[in-house]
Formats: sequence, structure tokens, C-alpha cells
Amino acid sequence: MFSGDRLKHLRLEKNLTQIELGKIFNTSHATINRYEKGVNEPDSETINKFADFFNVSTDYLLGRTNTKNNKERISHAINDDVELLEFWNTLKERPDLQLMFKQTKDLKENDIKQIIKIIKAFEDEEASIED
Repeated sequence: MFSGDRLKHLRLEKNLTQIELGKIFNTSHATINRYEKGVNEPDSETINKFADFFNVSTDYLLGRTNTKNNKERISHAINDDVELLEFWNTLKERPDLQLMFKQTKDLKENDIKQIIKIIKAFEDEEASIED
């Protein structure tokens, strides 16, 4: 079930009014209001557009998870390892790895941590070769 509260929270995080969000999505502010209040639910295409616009997963918008996106999920998986977390904070913006981050959605947190450790080992090895 679509979470209107989450849509409202995301909209407010971007400092957008219902009118502004409606213009972005070629719909009325009344429609946005009905989504946020749970009176109406957007169709799957609109949910996907909201997810892309707000950089969250559709599962987050549907209330299936409390994790907004895969980057947040990865951060949570490694938050107990300061060195990995620092590495992740530089790694997560690399466009060449974006597809890989999307593939982590079905992995367990321990598996995610192992993958980040492997990437770090490769990066460390590459840096030592360059020096």
C-alpha cells in the first residue's frame, strides 16, 4: 500500500509545495494532496516516477522497507566498521559502480559488508601499485 506520509516527508525534505510537486509531475496539487492523505493511490508508473525523482526505492514508498535506497542500506550494513564506512562514503558517488549498488537490494547485510571489503581490497591494491 502506498505511503502518503512518506511522499509528504520526501516532498518536504526537498522544500516543495504540493503545487510545485504537482507541476513537476503534470498533475494538480489536489491529486498530490489526495496521495499524501491516502485518499487515492498513484498507479505503478507514477510510483516509479516518484521513486526516481526522490531517489528512493518503490519498496520504501510502498512501506515495505524503512530503508530509502540501496546506498542507505549499504551504509547501514557497514556502520559498525569506521574504516569501511569512510571508504564507502567516497565510493558511493562513483558512477561506474551505480549498477552494482542497485544489485545489492536482495543481499543480506553481511554479504553487502563482504562486497565492500572486497572492493576496498582491490582499491588498496591498485593504490599500492600506483605508488
